Amino acid sequence: MTIALLQGTDASVRRHPLLVEGLLLFFPVAALHAMLSPLIWTTLFVFVLPYTHAIPSHQWHAHEMIFGTYGAALAGFLTSAVPEWTDTQPRRGRDLLLLLGLWLPGRIVGLLGIEALVLPVGVTDVAFLSLLFWYVLKPLLDRRSTRHASFAIWVGLFALAELGIRAAWLTGRIDLAGQLLQTSLIIFLVFFALAVARINVVVINLALDPSGETTPYRPHPGRQNLAAGMVSIYAVAALAFPHSTAPSYLALAAAATFFDRLAEWFIGMAVLKTQVLALAIANAFAGGGFLLIGLSGLGAPVATATGLHMLSVGSLGLAVLAVFIIAGLRHTGRSLVLPWQAHAAVALMVCASIVRILPELGLGPSLTGLHYGLSAALWSAAYGVWLAGFLPFLMNPMNEAHGCK
Repeated sequence: MTIALLQGTDASVRRHPLLVEGLLLFFPVAALHAMLSPLIWTTLFVFVLPYTHAIPSHQWHAHEMIFGTYGAALAGFLTSAVPEWTDTQPRRGRDLLLLLGLWLPGRIVGLLGIEALVLPVGVTDVAFLSLLFWYVLKPLLDRRSTRHASFAIWVGLFALAELGIRAAWLTGRIDLAGQLLQTSLIIFLVFFALAVARINVVVINLALDPSGETTPYRPHPGRQNLAAGMVSIYAVAALAFPHSTAPSYLALAAAATFFDRLAEWFIGMAVLKTQVLALAIANAFAGGGFLLIGLSGLGAPVATATGLHMLSVGSLGLAVLAVFIIAGLRHTGRSLVLPWQAHAAVALMVCASIVRILPELGLGPSLTGLHYGLSAALWSAAYGVWLAGFLPFLMNPMNEAHGCK
């Protein structure tokens, strides 16, 4: 009787609409975190976290953006995409709740910057990424497939970077923690480059033929992994030789691969569709970010941090939002007919990126000093508008869902 009761409880959990697959749960969780955390930091704490002393507040902010918002988005994407790519059953119910339970403690501590709890929540964060690694690896093992093994490898490296950041914080090596945070950001750019190579094919073909009956667009095979590969080489060089000019030249090479990839969006007027344009702009921001990093390292009068902001806010902020929009429709059985909230969210995110970057480039000097809070407000509004518009879709999926293979 007890076993039957537990089975019944598990079955009811698995049937909850947000627990049917990973993105239905983790995309709104990530959006909620992205919406609330900048507002709390900029208005309640005014950029200074109350319980941190040795660890700089800006490192907490960067960590929570990368491992909090983007970490949850990554969990939602991979726990839905990998089962689709491998034709295996997705994780549901308690498997997803366990993943969420490991992600949550670090976000509460990170929001306040509680240094005394760096170790225990470091354990939960590493456990979260380790479990995500297993959720990605298991379908590949079941299918004896290596086609998408790169995602498992990079999740493992992402977990090692988190472990290194926590160890650096605990031992007072703040400079090393900063380097590892930059490495973590670059790892996420690799995820972006790998994911867009798969998603963009579907998105562009549907933009060209909304019926889905034909596939007029074929990507150039040489571009599929070129950007990800060059970013990977840059990441290794930047971590191993931080004081050399070699990473700067490699950053310029990485920028070139993203700019070359813009050729994928030479598809005529269809590029003006929001779901297509958002991915194109995110790709352009990635190229611009690496260009600024490379130029900064070679002595140009621009800060490396400006390039990092273009990558973190501009490229990844917009890319994650675009994936939320595309998968939020496709994985709930809807066509890519975007509601007004999708267009508004993309516009707000582009504005957040521009406001954050321009004053650091010497443009829009009247925004200097105000751009931190204004960019954070626009960023929060972008994810808030998406959440308000798409949560009803996620809670009420239609009978037949279509993925982004």
